[in-house]
Amino acid sequence: MNIIGPDALLFGVDDVDACTQYLTDYGLSPVGEGRFEALDGTAIIIAHKDDAALPPSMGTASMLRKTIYGVADQQALGAIAEELGRDRDVKRLPDGSIEAVDDMGFVLGFQLTVRRPLTMPAEAINAPGAPAQRPANVLGVDENAPAKPRTLSHVVYFVPDTAKAEAFYVERLGFRCTDRLVGAGPFLQPAGTADHHTLFMIQTPPFMKGCEHFTFHMGGPTEVMQAGTRFVEKGYQSFWGPGRHKMGSNWFWYFNSPLGCHVEYDADMDIHDEAWAARAIPMDADASQLFLFERRDKWAPGGPPPGPVGAAERH
Repeated sequence: MNIIGPDALLFGVDDVDACTQYLTDYGLSPVGEGRFEALDGTAIIIAHKDDAALPPSMGTASMLRKTIYGVADQQALGAIAEELGRDRDVKRLPDGSIEAVDDMGFVLGFQLTVRRPLTMPAEAINAPGAPAQRPANVLGVDENAPAKPRTLSHVVYFVPDTAKAEAFYVERLGFRCTDRLVGAGPFLQPAGTADHHTLFMIQTPPFMKGCEHFTFHMGGPTEVMQAGTRFVEKGYQSFWGPGRHKMGSNWFWYFNSPLGCHVEYDADMDIHDEAWAARAIPMDADASQLFLFERRDKWAPGGPPPGPVGAAERH
C-alpha cells in the first residue's frame, strides 16, 4: 500500500472564526471553503460541527472528523479499497477518493496525493571541523525571515486499545512500527515515506478517544523557534516546548488551540528505511524529550548602576 502520509485533517469545530484566525496565524494559507494549506498543499480543513456534510463525530470531545491520506497512484487506491472492502463499508466519493472507518472508529479518507513537490533549502549551519554551509558574509539570523509550514507531518491519536489499533494499520494498510513507547503506544510509518512516523497512538480511556495533536514540518529548528515566538507574541498559549524529542529526533513546540487538540511546529525528523530496528523504551517523564526549554520574554541589562548602600533610603 503506497500511502505517503496525511494529506489533510478535517475538523468539525465550535468556533469557525476563532479557528480560521488560529490556523492563519499559525502560518497556513486560507484558500477557501475552510481549507488552510501548507506550502506543499497539505492542509487542515474546518467546518462548523453541525455541518451536515461532515462525517459523524466519535462521541467524545474530539473535533477531528476525518484523516485523509494521500497515496501515490490509482493502483494503491484500488488495493486499499479491495483490502478494506473485505470486512467493512468502503464509500467511493464523487472526487474519486474513498472513505472507510478504522477499528477504533476514526474515519479515514484515501486520495491521490495533493502534495506539490518542494524545492527549498534546509536550514544551513556552520560547525568547527566541517565545511561551512553558509559562506562568508551570509547571515544565519534574519528577524524578518518567513517561517511557513512546509508539509503536514503527523497526527497523534488517543485510542482505547493500542494493540488493536496498531494491528489494523500494520496488517491492513502496510504501516510499520519504527519505535515504541511502552505504556503509551507505537510510532507508525506508512510505506510511501521515510519519515520516522506520520501516526503515533497513545493508550487512553475510551472517553478521551480522538486527536491529541497534529503538526507541520518547518525548514529547521530556527523556524520552529521563530514561528513559535511569533505565535506567542500574538497571544497564543504555549503548551509544551520548545524542545527536542528522543524518538524521531524532531524539534517541537506545542500550543493550545480552539480545534480541541494541541497543535505543534516540528523540524528535522529522522528518516528510516527497512534496515532500521524499532526500539522499545518504557514511558516515563523523560522518555519523550532530549531537552526542554522554557520560553521567557527577551531580556537585556538596563538601568543605572546601583548607588552606595543607603542611597535608596536617603531619597
